[in-house]
Amino acid sequence: MMRRWILAWIGCVFLMNVPAQMFGAPCKPAFPLENGKTLGWQGGDAAYTVPLPDSRDVWIFGDTLYGPKRQVNGHIPQMTHNSLGISSCDASGKWSIRYAVKRDAAGAATSFFSPKDPKTWYWAMAAFAAKDDLWVTLLCIRQAPKPTPWAMDFETCGADLARVSDLSRDPQEWKVDYFPLVKDGVKAYPSAAALVKDDYAYIFALYEAGPRPMLLTRIPLKGLKDPAANLEFLAEDGSWKPGLKPAEAKHVMETGSSEMSVRYDAARKIWIAVMVDPAGLSDKVYLRTAPSLTGPWTKGDVIYHMPEMAKSTPGYDADTFCYAAKEHPEFETSPNEIVFTYVCNTMNVKKLETELNIYFPQVVTVQMPVDVGKEP
Repeated sequence: MMRRWILAWIGCVFLMNVPAQMFGAPCKPAFPLENGKTLGWQGGDAAYTVPLPDSRDVWIFGDTLYGPKRQVNGHIPQMTHNSLGISSCDASGKWSIRYAVKRDAAGAATSFFSPKDPKTWYWAMAAFAAKDDLWVTLLCIRQAPKPTPWAMDFETCGADLARVSDLSRDPQEWKVDYFPLVKDGVKAYPSAAALVKDDYAYIFALYEAGPRPMLLTRIPLKGLKDPAANLEFLAEDGSWKPGLKPAEAKHVMETGSSEMSVRYDAARKIWIAVMVDPAGLSDKVYLRTAPSLTGPWTKGDVIYHMPEMAKSTPGYDADTFCYAAKEHPEFETSPNEIVFTYVCNTMNVKKLETELNIYFPQVVTVQMPVDVGKEP
């Protein structure tokens, strides 16, 4: 259901802190709705990015509205559960994006990533690139067995990993292969943020228990074709152990977020994470830092207040809530700049038809805190 409460290419890009368009001509992302097209893109959330070596970016969207206009039947919007976008910036800094709402054999809209079990669906989440392929983490979702308010009528049911190949072709022709990652019931599914460092893909997992801490997992790049067998987790003693046992895992962050971004700032020699306030239903966007990927991570600095959730904002709507904050450093024009997106949704689904200023990525640029990396 409409969600949620509560990127080697990308590894090299983030680790060197010199993404595809970074420090070049300013290029600010924008996400126009495609009104009038049969399979027009009418909005989506999540908005993870993976820079490609040809200076394009792949945008990964979660639940995606589509059609000639936004349509909601009762409490059910016309949507697929995930889609993609391919963006580029020319030498002058002009932005363009081509959306990819997947078509099935009959030409109808479908999710770009779909599980075998028709009773479940995927939320496409964090991604990274290795060699010539794009790897996307997929969070399994299903309807909750007990009746709950419509906005929370879902639960997680595992995680898989998708390999997307043939990236030089039209996105509709990209090949997708699926690999099991973590089974249902573990309650910690690697998907919140992903990056490549050295010979491993590191993926953060939110543990759906207690204070909802963030755990850290990794997969050797040479073992990506069998990720479940090669998955390791960071244990409490700092060692890496096979599989994923949340009860034995180190809490890399004592409170985490289901979506965030993580990258290395080479100039400052620190790791940076951007996320919404883990407390949920908050207007705060946090920036956390750490000397190592494994921590210790700071509690964070508030770098932005999302105006849509402030009662003092003209047009404030109590039904609106915001989430999914994450950084996109490939669009930053100086080392002191932070470019990030977030998405706002509504508890009243019918409002999606008329509130055309929400349910697509909002783009924000702020300055890096002067004392970043220093815990008060």
